[in-house]
Amino acid sequence: MINLEWLRTFKTVYEKGSMTAAAEALFISQPGVSLHLSSLEDHVGHKLFERAPRRLIPTERGKLLYNSVVDIINQLTEVEKNFQKSTREDTPSVTVGMCFETYRETLEKHVQDFDFNLILEFGEYRELLQKMAQGIIDLVVTPHKQDEPNILYRSFSQEHIVLAAGRDVDANAFHDALGTGYRQKVMDWLLTQRWYGITGDNEHLRRFWQLNFGAYPDFRPNYIVPNIHSIVTSLSKGTGVGVIPDFLCRREVERGDLQILWQGYKPLTNTLYIARRKNELHPEIIQHIEALLEAEMPDFQN
Repeated sequence: MINLEWLRTFKTVYEKGSMTAAAEALFISQPGVSLHLSSLEDHVGHKLFERAPRRLIPTERGKLLYNSVVDIINQLTEVEKNFQKSTREDTPSVTVGMCFETYRETLEKHVQDFDFNLILEFGEYRELLQKMAQGIIDLVVTPHKQDEPNILYRSFSQEHIVLAAGRDVDANAFHDALGTGYRQKVMDWLLTQRWYGITGDNEHLRRFWQLNFGAYPDFRPNYIVPNIHSIVTSLSKGTGVGVIPDFLCRREVERGDLQILWQGYKPLTNTLYIARRKNELHPEIIQHIEALLEAEMPDFQN
């Protein structure tokens, strides 16, 4: 997982234009800023700034990353401020775990209205469920179930994993390849495209490719970005393809900025579950969060 402090430092350097100014704004040392920035560049595999006299100039990769994370970091900073302002000892606190993209699509717009403390945990599903079993997390949104005696699972939505493309990608050429009936021709066409993937585990791409072509992809995406929202933002510029959950790009599809190119020979669907502990300390709050998740996610018949 990418370190959120690296992103916070990157955002500040981008806006301030220098490590010195960023260090003053963040109340950390300049070597600390330099360490965060170099660690982030190593993690994403690209230089994010060009070093000029008295100023850092963002590269094209740096601009793309900034546009992808600025709203995210601002929102998390606001959440942090709200936590710091909370001084009532009797204010209940709950911890919720999910992937970052699901948070943005569901709870993000509601956080400012909560009358309880919310702690968000982003991470890999198995790690989040393990923390729930240990009593650290109260609710997890997950496509996976684990056999834990004290955790209850309830299916509440589905995500369809699809091949998405920028609006300028020639869908007719792709469907012509499909129309031949030869999977190799479909693969050949796909391999000519510019692919987007995410940092770390590209599980969706691997599963989609394996299900449709009987093997795992033997190529690396051309562009590795921090998260699925970054893929959606990039594809909305007009070109490229990526494998993503359909509900994360529904607004862009409706606006015509992005197209669902293919659902595959065999649709790949994940059932999403709400996992909660059996002996919950704040059941009313958990039920409220569950209701928000159900309202914001695609309809699903149990």
